[in-house]
Amino acid sequence: MEFELARYPAQRAGAKETLRAWDAADEFLLRHLAGRAAGQILIVNDSWGALSTALAKYHPWMLSDSYLSQAAPRQNLVRNANVTSEVGLLTNFDPLPGAIDLVVMKIPKSLALLEDQLHRIASHIQEKTIFIAGAMAKHIHTSTLVLFANLVGPTKTSLAERKARLIFCEPDGALARTPDPWPKTYSIGANSVVSHAGVFSPSRLDSGTSFLLGHLTLPSGPLKVIDLGCGNGVLGMKIAVSNPEAEVIFIDESYRAVASAEATFRANLAPERTAQFLVGNGVFDLANGVPPPKGTIDRVLNNPPFHEDHAIGDATAWRMFSESRDVLKRGGELWVVGNRHLAYHAKLKRLFGNCDLVASNTRFVVLRASRT
Repeated sequence: MEFELARYPAQRAGAKETLRAWDAADEFLLRHLAGRAAGQILIVNDSWGALSTALAKYHPWMLSDSYLSQAAPRQNLVRNANVTSEVGLLTNFDPLPGAIDLVVMKIPKSLALLEDQLHRIASHIQEKTIFIAGAMAKHIHTSTLVLFANLVGPTKTSLAERKARLIFCEPDGALARTPDPWPKTYSIGANSVVSHAGVFSPSRLDSGTSFLLGHLTLPSGPLKVIDLGCGNGVLGMKIAVSNPEAEVIFIDESYRAVASAEATFRANLAPERTAQFLVGNGVFDLANGVPPPKGTIDRVLNNPPFHEDHAIGDATAWRMFSESRDVLKRGGELWVVGNRHLAYHAKLKRLFGNCDLVASNTRFVVLRASRT
């Protein structure tokens, strides 16, 4: 059976979508499951909804950390004349079904996220549970197989088909599993940073954020700030610590990132300090809360990602820059740190009509663009 699938969000007007909403591992998993899917099904990390759409008639649950991976299946189910209620969408902090008969997993890019997810799933499966995972072969490593064996049970792999490979696990209820090490905490001077599994740079301050912090001015007085693509919330937390009058909004498309940012904020600020913690795609497309009105923000801080899953692209950065321009008040500033080769300077100058080079080294640039 064929389905019409698309990524979420759609490319900006005039831009051509060059990436598919599925890969060979999705196809391999569905071929293997043909005629075998039954019972209580848990789909894990279905980035764009290919598995959820194809298996919707079985009323599965789909677990994902990504707001985009929640939105894409909804749209693809509607696009293929299914109702969204046929797939139960779960974030990493929602309770899992009590007993699972079949687990269908796309292996995440982050080994830490895989570890944490396997810990969570392990208590909801039994020896008769069928556990199948898939990915492109180049993304399956010895460490991947070790995690499955240590946290689920005996593990074997398929031969590669179209550069994709499947992993088959036999759940072992007698396994002595080590405790889940996530979330983790590390220190930056007098401040603590909390990171859930799968969040960018979970064990130490990344070089780009460190470089931005070293050159970021921290004005006093009332200030409305957005930490956009907040990760574990270091940038917004530093603003809040340095300025008692600052109001900070943390936004990320990862539920784990926003939970990390909130934990970081709570670990460093007095109980009476408040902030907003929003999950969404950019500033205005949110899963929770109300978007800030346009023209109301003094400063946006941004360390944009340049990967979408395993693909490299600038669509996410472009969207972040455009929405930052819209939400800033006149005279408000967007501060960006990025790798030198990404040419963010040209994009910002095109959008804002100006862009200042605040600092640079051999790897990074810190840029500032003002809303005029």
